[in-house]
Amino acid sequence: MSNTSKDTHIVVVDVPTASEEDQSALIPSPGTTMHHHPLTEISGSPGHLLLLKLWQREEDLISRRATAIESRLDDSKRHAFLLSCLFLTFHAISLTILFSSTHKFHENNICKNWMVPSLLSLITSLVIVSSVQAIVCAYWRGWKELQRERGDARALARCLQELRMKGASFDLSREPQTVRRAKSSSVEVQWHGPLRWFSRNLVTVFLLCVSGLIAAASKFIVCS
Repeated sequence: MSNTSKDTHIVVVDVPTASEEDQSALIPSPGTTMHHHPLTEISGSPGHLLLLKLWQREEDLISRRATAIESRLDDSKRHAFLLSCLFLTFHAISLTILFSSTHKFHENNICKNWMVPSLLSLITSLVIVSSVQAIVCAYWRGWKELQRERGDARALARCLQELRMKGASFDLSREPQTVRRAKSSSVEVQWHGPLRWFSRNLVTVFLLCVSGLIAAASKFIVCS
């Protein structure tokens, strides 16, 4: 019985590896990436760079105007509140004085002069209410102006973001445009007009109602 031996030959195959130069060519360098960045393109284009600076300056101006308007609106609310407190305090003191004076002097013909305190109360009330209404009107005008400034700021921010994203491909003739909301129907305009006016002038309506009640209370106190 013979043993047969087989010779096994191992073949080693050399796999070619990429050299360091080839590997460096496959990996993009940071300078190549930054060369095509939108901000780099903007810095290389004088027109786009100037537009970016102008819009950034305009954005800062809008922000300052909006801050000033908000401060003015806060002052208006504070002044309207102080005048309303003055209105209520004045009438509380006047009614107290009127009540104490009518009970101190019991005269038969004192009811004939009930119009004097009522007229004084109404005149004072109208002066204060007119001042409050002027402040309220100024407040809502400032509120509309603030909404316009905020709309302009949003439109400008969208254009700035698009300019930073597109780079030199951004259209230089484009201008920021605010979006105006259109009213849905004539019924909405018809019914929302009085409701909006009433909600905006609620303080004035309340003070006028209080003025009428105080004038009637003056007659009741004098003639009681």
